[in-house]
Amino acid sequence: MSNDLIESIKSQLANIQGDVDDDTRAVAGASFGKRISIKGGVFRKIANGKEVGAIDERHMEVIFVKMAHTPTRMFYKETYEEGKNVSPECWSLDTKYPDVSVEHPQGESCATCVHSVQGSGTGGKGTACRLSWRTAVVLPKDAGGDVMQLVLPATSVFGKEDNGRYPFRAYIQMLAGNNISAGRVITKMQFDTKATAPKLLFSLAGVVPPEDVVKVKDQADSAEAVAAVDFKIFKKRDTVAVAPAAPPAPQKEITEQIDIPLPEPKLRATRAPVEASGHDDVPDILKRWSKK
Repeated sequence: MSNDLIESIKSQLANIQGDVDDDTRAVAGASFGKRISIKGGVFRKIANGKEVGAIDERHMEVIFVKMAHTPTRMFYKETYEEGKNVSPECWSLDTKYPDVSVEHPQGESCATCVHSVQGSGTGGKGTACRLSWRTAVVLPKDAGGDVMQLVLPATSVFGKEDNGRYPFRAYIQMLAGNNISAGRVITKMQFDTKATAPKLLFSLAGVVPPEDVVKVKDQADSAEAVAAVDFKIFKKRDTVAVAPAAPPAPQKEITEQIDIPLPEPKLRATRAPVEASGHDDVPDILKRWSKK
């Protein structure tokens, strides 16, 4: 399909479609949308599951326009690969208990689950059940532009301050303690070069310009921002083996009223006609009719 046709259709739908519906998202897969990946210790922009850009710098500035209120957990029975549609076996919306929709919970609670124990992850590192925090960000130089999802792994969420740089949770707590909203400041995120796995640390970089405050607020209310922090599981249907056709079940005997056609009515033999006489009167006729 040509790019010209795509742009033409997008233009025609711009004022009437709204956000992409859940069905389209589900079939497109979890990689749908724009997001920032930190795979390999590099900031990468991903669109529709494909990398469309990367920056060489070890730091990047963003504005947090929306954040999930709690972290989440997901356990993959199969080996997880970024960008590949693999359904998790178990998940939690509050990192405390498996979600009620999970068919095969891995434990009664996240705290007692063997997959949340340190060392249960691949190669004996981290945990097999991955904790993460969903956020939505925009670039300070384009506050009204693309809203991108930024999913922070546990290593970037928890920990202590390091030379004025904070893990995500501690950074947000520092802002709240100083009566500062995350959406009113520009945040600098940079890789921790001492960590073996990609890990981000956060610090203040400036204030959102007054002319961009309304843009940031509108971005926070946008469908893209809501979708970025929303936690949805699109489970693939399991392939079910088709059993050989069973013999037809015996039919139940059904008792019902059936209309049976009745035989045609037959005329009864009539008596021979009585000859009329001029002197018959009514009493005589009645007597003849009454004879057997």
